Amino acid sequence: MEVTDNLELVTEDTLRQIFPREEQIPAEYALPQEIHQREYLSNGSMKTWQGPTHEVYSPVAVALPDGTYQRKLIGTYPVCTEKEAMEALDAAVEAYDNGRGEWPTMGVDDRIRCVDHFTQKMIAQKDIVVKLIMWEIGKSYADSVKEFDRTVEYIYATIDALKNIDRQSSRFEIEQGIVAQVRRSPLGVVLCMGPFNYPLNETLTTFIPALIMGNTILFKPPKHGTLLFYPLLQAFQESFPAGVVNTIYGRGHAIVPALMQSGKINVLTLIGSSKVADELKKLHPKVNRLRAILGLDAKNAAIITQNADLKQAVEETVLGSLSFNGQRCTALKIVFVHRSKVDEFLERLSQAISQLKFGMPWEKGVALTPLPEPHKPAYLKECIDDAIAHGAQVVNEGGGTAFESFVYPAVVYPVTPEMKLYREEQFGPIIPVLAFDDIEEPIQYLINSTHGQQVSLFSNDHEELSSLIDPLVNQVSRVNINCQCQRGPDVFPFTGRKDSAEGTLSVVDALRSFSIRSLVATKLNENNKQLLNQIVSDGTSNFLSTKFIF
Repeated sequence: MEVTDNLELVTEDTLRQIFPREEQIPAEYALPQEIHQREYLSNGSMKTWQGPTHEVYSPVAVALPDGTYQRKLIGTYPVCTEKEAMEALDAAVEAYDNGRGEWPTMGVDDRIRCVDHFTQKMIAQKDIVVKLIMWEIGKSYADSVKEFDRTVEYIYATIDALKNIDRQSSRFEIEQGIVAQVRRSPLGVVLCMGPFNYPLNETLTTFIPALIMGNTILFKPPKHGTLLFYPLLQAFQESFPAGVVNTIYGRGHAIVPALMQSGKINVLTLIGSSKVADELKKLHPKVNRLRAILGLDAKNAAIITQNADLKQAVEETVLGSLSFNGQRCTALKIVFVHRSKVDEFLERLSQAISQLKFGMPWEKGVALTPLPEPHKPAYLKECIDDAIAHGAQVVNEGGGTAFESFVYPAVVYPVTPEMKLYREEQFGPIIPVLAFDDIEEPIQYLINSTHGQQVSLFSNDHEELSSLIDPLVNQVSRVNINCQCQRGPDVFPFTGRKDSAEGTLSVVDALRSFSIRSLVATKLNENNKQLLNQIVSDGTSNFLSTKFIF
């Protein structure tokens, strides 16, 4: 994060001035034109939608001549109905054809070629996709570029991982007189729903592994971050057989329940709230047949002990709590500080926040930008007001000040169990801080929490860290030492306990999550050996094969 000296006190008027007039938007970052999407991809065809559409307004509000401000309209997308969603489901079911379709029976090397072909076409759309990430969700231009590049890297890492898995499977195993070949097989039809905060990256980190393993896909873009997929629809259409990738648009509550109730969805992958995930799973008529890969709520804590390096703790807390305005499941969302350190920590933290550059997403070095969810400023104010009513204060100057879609970060202290900020995932630029005297206090918080994703420990005492690591690895899925919580590197497992996740994602784990081990086996005798050798030598089976992918 770039720092700057904010010499004036942050006020509503200060924030008003960061929003531009139309003519002040730099041409190099502007969208060429409004994007009015009237097409969706279903059963291999780009179908035209004649019905109602949803208007997409950017978090960037534009100053109008009359002195008012209006979120900038950047386009529209279809609001399809249950009918179109069910047609897309039927297309995915037909393309899978009970595992007999062209895609699920295709050789791994051919599926890899299709994904590589798509990736090349995706790269060709980088400029417009990056701009749409920035305009749709308010992510800085630099971070939007990083999201795109990281996604491409993830796809290629996935291809390499699948090659390695397939190489390990390209041989027969012999045990107790039985010869077998073990490979991974697809699961069926996958309903994929991604989040708005990393709309491209976190969507495709589930979408691509599910696809490349031979599953067929129903894809619903996130509510915020929908238009950015429009430039990729033709790439999907031209890279995969008909019905393998199908997009569904519309209100989630209107189109998704019928999909789940059909019983034809084999895998649900969702990055969102645990409440939504629970409701969707319950709609499936045979839940035991449904596999779920879910990234859900999190209330990641930082624990800053009396043996912590405060400079380091503050730097990592700022990164962990305010990167993309705190709108990350891996963000630090509550901070426990030893009472002997809390005053100095708050002072340092407030100073660090005051030096963060805030403004429009295209500005170089900007760290704080407008928020995409229209209701978010009101919710954050509600959380701050609730904390103040229960005895807390906003300790940094200007904290919580808002104008239009921008909310300046607020450090709230002391947070107590009665407050919303103690238990709710704020998913925004508020940093709840509370002091502790006994290390058992934050441990008990994590034990009693419904969330269990990650924790950050700050201490330079090895014995203290040892005493914390062992109990906490059984409460969360990742313990970070003297650094913020985060997902990457992508080769590391990403999951959570309790209500924070179901299934595990990483480059390799995702491939395993969207597939199942299958095997072909027979008794080892001369007749069966000849049969197996003939099948392998003729190359008539994609499963029973010793082909080695380079």
